[in-house]
Amino acid sequence: MDNFIVSARKYRPATFETVVGQQHITNTLKNAIKNNQLAQAFLFCGPRGVGKTTCARILAKTINCTNLQPNGEACGECPSCKAFENGNSFNVHELDAASNNSVDDIRSLIEQVRIPPQAARYKVYIIDEVHMLSQAAFNAFLKTLEEPPHYAIFILATTEKHKILPTILSRCQIFDFNRIKVDDMAGHLASIAGKENISFEPDGLHIIAQKADGGLRDALSMFDQIVSFSGGKVTYRSVIDNLNILDYDYYFNITESLLKEDTAKVLLFFDEILSRGFDGAHFIAGLSEHFRNLLVSKDQTTLKLLEVSEGIKNKYLQQSQAGSVSFLLSAMNIANQCDISYKLSKNQRLQVELALLKMCHLPSAFNMATTPLNATPIADGGLKKKPDTAAITPPPVVNLANDAPVLSAAQAINKTVPATNGQPAPANQAVQVKEAAAEKPKIIMPLRSTLTPSLTDTAKTEEEILEEEDPYIKGDSRDDFTMDSFLKYWSDFAAKVKADGKKNLVTIFTSNAPRMIRPYEFEILVGNKVQENLFREERPEMHNFLRTKLNNFTIEVNARVDEQEVVRKPYTSIEKFQYMASRNPELMDLRNRFNLDFD
Repeated sequence: MDNFIVSARKYRPATFETVVGQQHITNTLKNAIKNNQLAQAFLFCGPRGVGKTTCARILAKTINCTNLQPNGEACGECPSCKAFENGNSFNVHELDAASNNSVDDIRSLIEQVRIPPQAARYKVYIIDEVHMLSQAAFNAFLKTLEEPPHYAIFILATTEKHKILPTILSRCQIFDFNRIKVDDMAGHLASIAGKENISFEPDGLHIIAQKADGGLRDALSMFDQIVSFSGGKVTYRSVIDNLNILDYDYYFNITESLLKEDTAKVLLFFDEILSRGFDGAHFIAGLSEHFRNLLVSKDQTTLKLLEVSEGIKNKYLQQSQAGSVSFLLSAMNIANQCDISYKLSKNQRLQVELALLKMCHLPSAFNMATTPLNATPIADGGLKKKPDTAAITPPPVVNLANDAPVLSAAQAINKTVPATNGQPAPANQAVQVKEAAAEKPKIIMPLRSTLTPSLTDTAKTEEEILEEEDPYIKGDSRDDFTMDSFLKYWSDFAAKVKADGKKNLVTIFTSNAPRMIRPYEFEILVGNKVQENLFREERPEMHNFLRTKLNNFTIEVNARVDEQEVVRKPYTSIEKFQYMASRNPELMDLRNRFNLDFD
């Protein structure tokens, strides 16, 4: 039985062309070799399993190749390449800094650097996990790294670039390796499956590539695991069963139920997921990713951010049309908050279920937000729009002829009750008159604008402006009232101002009572300009209150600053003395006699 070699070693790239997903680095290195512009030290940094050590070995092999190809690749047939492939090259040295991180190990390395290469042009030292070197080892390595022999090249590899001293970084050419894309990784796995005669489904390979999180070595390890599990058939079902990955169908079904507001199905799906052994945090994180993919699928320009197979991509495109952007954003926010508070919750299952129930009611919330205010529910549960009030024909307005006399309220009442032969009206008729007067409807007119009228409105009378604001009101509403009634409603408005917490206005409305200047026009005295400005701001609301209560829309109340001379109170010592001396002149004699002065 032959020894089994894992795919990560068996299909390890041997040339720059076979490196997956790092073309920006391999092209730079090939150009440097062709132009003979090699640096004395390289630093390869990046995540695990992306090809740092592999590129270092390919670089060491290529720069010593005696038969370099026109494309910058090693020939693989010269003695130097053969010695490297067989692992017995004396010109390439690999050092694991994780286990050789002391000063003595670096000193031993420096001693080896002094020995020139044998039958080769360069002597290459590959130091893996260089960030594990101690502080003293780094300091011992500085001088050699800065001024090595012309034949020595150092290639440092690390996954944690931030742990390396800045003095080391400044002496190296730094190459940052990227995470390998899902499509590149899936294509590489498909090529290996073709070489090994393994049947596969593209969806299954994409799941492996996504689970690897940018590391090709992890993807190859999972690929070998799935091949052993499924007996040489890499299918979508075998991948999700073996790698403990939640099926895409769960997320699609749950999202469909959320859009239909089917809370029972959503909770049953989540219970099934828990019964299969999946953690709630794993589920809610996957659901957030699902909503993100749906949001990405709604726009063709962002569709390239969707790293899934074509079959799954079509499902995303189809479901993205059913959910609105508002729903997806709100659901992502709810899922994110649930993910944050999941570990702190004592009842973690309830935390996820509560988030799902919130998502279920999002469509109803959005429908209520977009429903017009004049819509009324109908029998079948839908909404029926109320008729537009603007389309209703207004009631006819009775226009009085120019020669028709305008009767006052008292005259109209007297006219409706004719006198009988000079005798007073019967008691029952008087009662009917009082009831008619009591039942007379009040007309609430809109508050007149307090803003400065435009030039086109300056020639209009007050009555014309009021009629323009409400075309169904003609003439003035000027009911008579007594001064006691006016002061009563004035006090009511002052109480309202006090209840509203307007302390500065309470003094204005309670200190002085307004006095009548002419019919329906009043004036109130205020102490200063500040109070006048405050009153002017409150004046529209006050007018609306008084005019409505007294049914007289010609009431006007103005404020005037009391110009009476205000007695200034003495504050300083001199002012107090002068005030007392004016009342008692003997104080001035007392001051002069004893030669007193102020402190």
